Amino acid sequence: MSLETILPPERALFAVPGGSKKRVLEFFSTFIAQNTPSLDSQEVFGRLIGREKLGSTGIGNGVAIPHARDPHCKAPVAGFLKLQEPINFDAIDGEPVDLMFILLVPEAADDTHLALLAQVASLMNDAETRSHLRKSESQSQLYDTLIHAIRGLEDAKNGDAGNPS
Repeated sequence: MSLETILPPERALFAVPGGSKKRVLEFFSTFIAQNTPSLDSQEVFGRLIGREKLGSTGIGNGVAIPHARDPHCKAPVAGFLKLQEPINFDAIDGEPVDLMFILLVPEAADDTHLALLAQVASLMNDAETRSHLRKSESQSQLYDTLIHAIRGLEDAKNGDAGNPS
């Protein structure tokens, strides 16, 4: 499963107000529940916060990958947030976070969950991708940048990068 298939344009959110980890996760939980009828905002929030209590999903370089399993999630759901201002996220490098890739997966989606997390980590570990995302000046530019990076990652994985057609 590709990140592109679970990240529609309306879930690439630009200039999201931050404030704190809790506020951003509440914002996303409300947003995703309003756009996904099977999901409950309080349950999504509880699961994301519960995962954070196990250890921060701040992976460094200003990036966090909050993720959780949800029994009401029928298929994986992704969202990407570019925050207005960086927030403290208890990241492993101690740096504030301004880019967040959020994943929700069905309760039993073990292999899918791990594969999607690996894709997000590969994507967000690329300094050039992070730089381009931070330079985005609109929601559409943010989404286009994400999709371009996701496709590049998939091409590289499939051995298509740089191969003439």
